[in-house]
Amino acid sequence: MAAKTYIDNQHFWFPLDNAAKIFPAVQSGRHTTVFRISATLHENIHIGSLINAISLTDKRFPYFKVRLCKGLFWYYLEYTDHPLVPVPDEDCYCKAFNGEIDSGLLFRILARKNKVSVEFSHILTDGQGALLFLNTLLKYYFIERGIIIDEPVGALKNSLSDEEFEDAYNHYFKTNIPRVIKYSQAFHLPYPLKGNPQFLTISAQVSLDAIKARAHEKRVSVTDYLTSVYLFVLQDIYNDLPIGSWFRRRKILRIQVPVNLRKIFPSITMRNFSLFVLPEIDLRLGDYTFDEIIKIVYHKMQIETDDKLISKIISRNVGSEKKLFVRSIPLFMKSIILHYKYYSVGANQYSGVITNLGKIELPVQMAEKIESFGFIPPPPNKKLKINCGIIGFNEKLVITFGNITRSNELEKRFFRFLTGQGIHVKLTL
Repeated sequence: MAAKTYIDNQHFWFPLDNAAKIFPAVQSGRHTTVFRISATLHENIHIGSLINAISLTDKRFPYFKVRLCKGLFWYYLEYTDHPLVPVPDEDCYCKAFNGEIDSGLLFRILARKNKVSVEFSHILTDGQGALLFLNTLLKYYFIERGIIIDEPVGALKNSLSDEEFEDAYNHYFKTNIPRVIKYSQAFHLPYPLKGNPQFLTISAQVSLDAIKARAHEKRVSVTDYLTSVYLFVLQDIYNDLPIGSWFRRRKILRIQVPVNLRKIFPSITMRNFSLFVLPEIDLRLGDYTFDEIIKIVYHKMQIETDDKLISKIISRNVGSEKKLFVRSIPLFMKSIILHYKYYSVGANQYSGVITNLGKIELPVQMAEKIESFGFIPPPPNKKLKINCGIIGFNEKLVITFGNITRSNELEKRFFRFLTGQGIHVKLTL
C-alpha cells in the first residue's frame, strides 16, 4: 500500500502489526492498554492555536485516523473520517476508548491549563511513535504562536513516507532462525488489588545529571541503573514476606525492559516496533548485592539487544502468525487463546515493567517553551499490579509508577533507595 493511497484516497485499511495483535484480546475497562505522554509548557495553552495545530498534525499522520474492526480471522484498522478535536483533561489517566464517545479513534489529545497530553492505544503505536506525534503537534502549535522553528523534529520528513506505516516486524522477519528459550514463572507482588478508581499514579522528578553520575560510577546506562534499583527493591520486598507466604514460592525476580528497535534496525515506522529484554535474579542462589544486580542487568542488556538475538524473537513472534494453521483459526477462537496465553504464559514471566523513553531532544526554540514531559505507562494487568515509566527532558528525569493495588510500598522503597544514593527526589503527585 503506497503512501499516495492515504493522501489521494482516504478510505483504506491495514492489518494490525505483530505486536498489536495481542491487545484487542486482553484489553478491558481496567486493563486498557492505553498510555499517556504529556508536555507541560511555561505558559497556558492557547486553544485556538492548539486546534489549528491539531488540524495540521491530523493531515501529517493519516494512518492514526483509524478504528478497530473485526475480520473473520484477524482484527484490522480502517480509516475513519472524524474530526480530531482536543478534549478536557480531567486527570483520569489512560481510560479505555469508547466507540461512541471517541468516534472509534484509538488516540486522543487532551489539554488543561499549561499541559497538553496524548493518549494512545498500544494497538496503534508504541511510546516512541506517540512521542514523535506529540512533538510534531507541539512544533505546529509553536509555529501557530509565531515561533520560527528551523530544525526538524525527530526522524520524519515533512512528506509522508511508506515506511512510516509499515509493519516493521514483518519487514525484518527472517526464516530458519533458532527458537527462543522459554522462561520460568516469576515472582509477583503480594499486594491486594484496590477498588475504583483502581489505577493511580505517583510521579517524581529527579536530577538527570545526578542519575547519570550514579550510573556512570557503575559504568552502566540510566536504564540499566534504574532497572537494577527495581530488582533490588523487589528482592527486599520478597525477603520481608513471611517464610510460609504463598508468594515466596516463585524465586525468580524478572523485569521486562522494552527496547526501541528503531535504534537497532534502520526503520522510521510509526507503528509498534519494540521488543523487550528480561533481566533477572534467581533467589534460589542467595541474595544479591546492588553491584551484583547491576552487573547482571548490564550484561543481559548488552547481549540481548544484539541484532541477531533480536531477530530470534522477531522470527518467533512473526513466524507464529504466518503458520497456515494459526491463520485459519476464526477470530473469536484466536481471542480466547491469546487471552489465555497472555495471562498463563506472558504475564507469569516477569515481576515488573520499566519503560524508559529516553531523553527528549528538541530544537532550542521549542525546548525553551517547555517545562517538562511526563510518561504514564498503560495500567498494569492484575498479575503485574505495578509498572514504571521514565522520560527525560533538559535537566529533569520524571519517574512515574502506575499502581492498581492498595499499597505503595514498592514506590516508597524505590525512591528511598535513590535518596540514599544522594539523589534528590521531588514528588509531583
